[in-house]
Amino acid sequence: MMPDPSLQSSRSHSLRADWMGLLARAPRELLESALKDHIPKEPTWLRKPETGLYMVKGRIGGSGEPFNLGEITVTRCAIRLNVSQERERVGVAYVLGRSKSLALMASVADALLQEEEESKYWQNILIKPIQLHLKTQQEKMEQKSNATKVDFFTLAREAGGESS
Repeated sequence: MMPDPSLQSSRSHSLRADWMGLLARAPRELLESALKDHIPKEPTWLRKPETGLYMVKGRIGGSGEPFNLGEITVTRCAIRLNVSQERERVGVAYVLGRSKSLALMASVADALLQEEEESKYWQNILIKPIQLHLKTQQEKMEQKSNATKVDFFTLAREAGGESS
C-alpha cells in the first residue's frame, strides 16, 4: 500500500515550519559556524533582505479578547541556492531585528535542510545545537524567574496563623 502523498506533504510542511521557527531564533554564532562554507558570495536573490514592522497581538486574560501589543522589527529574504549540479532549492527566512546577514544565513539553512539526502546531516550539525541552545536559554530564564517567585498561599497561611 502506497503512503498518502498529502500526508507526507503536510508532514514535510510541519517539519519545515519547525526548523524555520528555530532558525528565526538561532544565535548568529551557531549559524555562522555551521554554514561558513555554504553561504554564497553572490546569492541569487528572489527577494533581497528587507526590514519591516509586524504588529504583535496579545490576548486579554479572562475573556481572551485580542489587542495590539506593539510592533517588532523583522527582516526577511528569499534566495535560490544551487545545492547540486542539477538541483536548486529556494530558501526563505524571517528573523527578528535588522540583520540582513542573519536573514541570509537562515535562508541558506532553510534551502539546505530541504535536501532529503543531507537532511539528517543538517539536523545534527545545525538544528540540534540550536534546540539545545534555546532550551538552555529557556531553563536559565525559568531559574531566574523562579528565584523571585512568591507563594501567596503560604503567605496567607502564615499571616492567618500570626493573628490567631
